[in-house]
Amino acid sequence: MRLRSRAAHIGLAATITLSGLALSATGASAQSGYQDPHASIPARVSDLLKRMTLEEKVGQMTQPAVVNMQGDCQWAGGALVESCMQHILGDLKSGSVLSGGGETPPQNTPKDWADMVNTVQKYAIDHSRLHIPIVYGVDAVHGHNNVLGATKFPQQVGVGATWDSQLSEAMGESTSRAVKATGPQWDFAPVEDISRDTRWGRYYETYSEDPYLAGSLGAANVQGLQKTGQVAATVKHFIGYSAPFAGHDRTESHLDPRYIQDTFLPSYKAAVDAGALTLMANSGSINGVPAHASHYLLTDLLRKQWGFKGVVVSDWNDVQSLQTAYHLSDTYAGAAAIAVNAGVDMAMLPPGSVDDYVSGLIADVKNHKVAKSRIDEAVSRILTLKFKLGLFEHPYVDASKANGIALGADKDLAVKAATESQTLLKNDGNALPLSTGLGKVVVTGPNADSIPNQDGGWTIGWQGIPDGVNDPGVTIYQGIKNLIGDHAKLVADAGDAVSQAKDADATIVVVGEKPGAEGNSDSETPELAADQQKLVDDLQATGKPVIVVVVAGRPLALGSAADAKQLLMSWLPGSEGGTAVANVLFGKANPSGRLPVSWPKVAGDEPMFYQQLPGTNSGPSSSYDPLFAFGAGLSYTTYAVNDISVSGGSTVKVSVKVANTGGKDGDMVVPVFAQQPVSRIVVPPNRLVAYTRVPLKAGQSTTVSLSFPLSRLAVTQGDINGSSTRSVIPGLYKIVAGGKSADLTVH
Repeated sequence: MRLRSRAAHIGLAATITLSGLALSATGASAQSGYQDPHASIPARVSDLLKRMTLEEKVGQMTQPAVVNMQGDCQWAGGALVESCMQHILGDLKSGSVLSGGGETPPQNTPKDWADMVNTVQKYAIDHSRLHIPIVYGVDAVHGHNNVLGATKFPQQVGVGATWDSQLSEAMGESTSRAVKATGPQWDFAPVEDISRDTRWGRYYETYSEDPYLAGSLGAANVQGLQKTGQVAATVKHFIGYSAPFAGHDRTESHLDPRYIQDTFLPSYKAAVDAGALTLMANSGSINGVPAHASHYLLTDLLRKQWGFKGVVVSDWNDVQSLQTAYHLSDTYAGAAAIAVNAGVDMAMLPPGSVDDYVSGLIADVKNHKVAKSRIDEAVSRILTLKFKLGLFEHPYVDASKANGIALGADKDLAVKAATESQTLLKNDGNALPLSTGLGKVVVTGPNADSIPNQDGGWTIGWQGIPDGVNDPGVTIYQGIKNLIGDHAKLVADAGDAVSQAKDADATIVVVGEKPGAEGNSDSETPELAADQQKLVDDLQATGKPVIVVVVAGRPLALGSAADAKQLLMSWLPGSEGGTAVANVLFGKANPSGRLPVSWPKVAGDEPMFYQQLPGTNSGPSSSYDPLFAFGAGLSYTTYAVNDISVSGGSTVKVSVKVANTGGKDGDMVVPVFAQQPVSRIVVPPNRLVAYTRVPLKAGQSTTVSLSFPLSRLAVTQGDINGSSTRSVIPGLYKIVAGGKSADLTVH
């Protein structure tokens, strides 16, 4: 989801407040039919649907942004305006409302959120002939990230570096509690796109370049978000959104059928199978067809093959884009017909587009461009979602409890997540961890003392925390100072930092990127800025220990900074990231992060991924040749895989003997890969099929058991057109972990 031409706004209090608000009941008096909480959901949906007019049904299929009802009722934001609420909720009968990045209540506290959503909800119910509640959506993609004072978790790529699905589930559950406490019931997360091109501005919103790792983490997050039954998760952006041409957001994707089937679909399928209640379509086009216009994707594949029964929502204004950008129709009504007939159930609508969408879709039905049965199908799914979330019985939240639930909640979980994500890539001479007894430690670099930079985009505002807005958190400098006190010296000026480094015991230089989102964060040259490379070079020239910490949402081509002897990738670690980074640097925690992506040597080596197919490559770096490979990551201890055994069947069982052979406790990430020595089509040299994290005391050894369905080895067979179905090719496979392998024969 995105916003156009809008800065984050923090205004005055809402003009409409709720006094003595009942926290349950929609206002309907009778308890029969759809109003009966004891009736089955299908029966309630059927009863309600037959009572609704066409106008009421089409209204349910709209999701206007809340700015349609704030301030100037365009883009200004601010207090809710009753006349605009009447138009959106009363006249147009909208069934959903969303807050995108930066679309907040004026004061942006959890209580203000709850008051705002309650106000919108009450107005919708009171002005609905049938007292139908809205479902309110929000982009809570790394915690409840739009809300001041809410805990911000690491961005998704950092979660990918943890290789910890249980952690991903716990983060989803925490986010769900915060979201629900503030009113919304629908979270537009997780992102199940595959990250294979660092030029793309949304790279940091993905979990991994690997379909299985991304899928397992996303599925766990879905389960966490939906555990209470009060918040719906969204699988996005279906499909292929992360493979735009040249890395430019929302440009065309060219994906062959085999690549779609074997690489892009599995992660989304995992989240759908986990029970995700909603799904968001890709804003771009694939092989010349916009995803929002693809009946194959949204109906044949998603509904008929996968059995998805939830709601498909458009991304930001993407129905109208079928007219204005893709030129599939010369009218908005025509674009609406294309999208709805393809399988879009609800349209996400910015200011200026709601009226035309409603009138256009009504005209489509009356002109037989869209069947009434298709409208009923979409509205049935939307109503089913609302009944599942309990909105007809409990449409409101207790605003007095919102601050207590959401402010600073689950900081320990955020520290754990950020700590597990820390990925140590170089530690020449084992200079890390540093001693807390050092005399002078210089801390410098543009990201050393910046909450906005370590939180990244989609934080308070769309592009990140706006200038002048303070959101609480622990910066990396503050985390270090909390450990070693005044021995930590923050030096902002580069020249001064080099001078002070000459008599320091160590210098920690924190480099990376500034926050951004979507197209604004696209980069033709995703590399460390020249002035930051020079700073690292000049510090290294002092001859004193220099530790380079990268705070960024993607691997950056490091240039000369790649020669650093100590290198820690911290990703975008969130509001508690400073504590995590300091704990790792000074040995309070043992780094256990592993790259969920490949790190290129140079900016021009994109796309890059470890599953590059073998071929008759000849030029330099034409084969897989990263600076740091997928799965790379060091520890302050040493690990060993001593043995592996495999047993076949429909479920493949793998037993791996592992040991901590060093002197420190730590968590060992154990990835298991499948290799196929001979295949009738070209397959990747390695495919991740299972993984686990194992806590091991110093000197401890144990045997871990993993399993995976044999179907995970399936590939799309056939010729270049990829016309055959996915299946497992019979023959010999090698199952590999930590350099040890065992044979698996598939008959």
